[in-house]
Amino acid sequence: LWWPGDTVAERNPTPRPSPIAEEGSGTGLAGLASYLAEPGARDFDRLVYERVRLGILSALAVNEALSFTELKNLLGTTDGNLSVHARKLEDAGWVSCTKTFLGRTPRTEYRVAKKGRRALGRYLGHRGALLEATRG
Repeated sequence: LWWPGDTVAERNPTPRPSPIAEEGSGTGLAGLASYLAEPGARDFDRLVYERVRLGILSALAVNEALSFTELKNLLGTTDGNLSVHARKLEDAGWVSCTKTFLGRTPRTEYRVAKKGRRALGRYLGHRGALLEATRG
C-alpha cells in the first residue's frame, strides 16, 4: 500500500499489535479496516513499508549483525539513502547501531532490536491478513 506523504519526514509512531489477529475485532477486510481506522496505524506502516527500511529490518532479522557496507551492497542503495533510513529505524528503537574502529578504519554495525523484530512480525502479519482477505 502507498500512502500520500511517504516521501515526507514521518513522525515516530508507537507500534501496536494488530487487531486483525485479535479475537472479537473482526477478520479479513473488516479487521484490516478496523486497524487502519486507528490513530497512528498508517504512520506505523510508513515507517516499515518503505523499501529500504523493510530491507534493513528483513536483512537484520536473518543475520546477527551487518555492517553499513554490507547493508549498502545488499540493498543496492547509496550511503546517504541508507544512512537516513537506518537513522529512522534507530530513532524508533527498532535497530541498534554500534560504531567502532578496526585499526584506523571506522566500522558501523547494525543489529535488529527486539522491538524491531516484533514490528517486522506485525507488519508481515498485517500484509498476510490483507492477502488472505483479498483471496477469500
